[in-house]
Amino acid sequence: MLYALIARDAPDSLQRRRAVRELHLARVQQLVDQARLIVAGPHPAIDAEDPGEAGFTGSLIIAEFESGEAARDWIEADPYVTEGVFESIEIKPFRQVMP
Repeated sequence: MLYALIARDAPDSLQRRRAVRELHLARVQQLVDQARLIVAGPHPAIDAEDPGEAGFTGSLIIAEFESGEAARDWIEADPYVTEGVFESIEIKPFRQVMP
């Protein structure tokens, strides 16, 4: 089943985000390689492609997991969680209708 992982960044976490970004992207790439990723990306803090020092407010990942518990286990091992970038994560089942 698909799950939406909706993460909110901790205050003042931009430097931590930048420091572990490549590790996080490598982990998300594994979902791509396994054909499990639908979409992933950050939420800019301002209405701009590159928010600069304004940073980000969180991220969204929609991917296939065996269960909500498996999705939780996966995200809790992500560098953005282990290094304190994400302050909270909501996991919801997701049913793709379009495209």
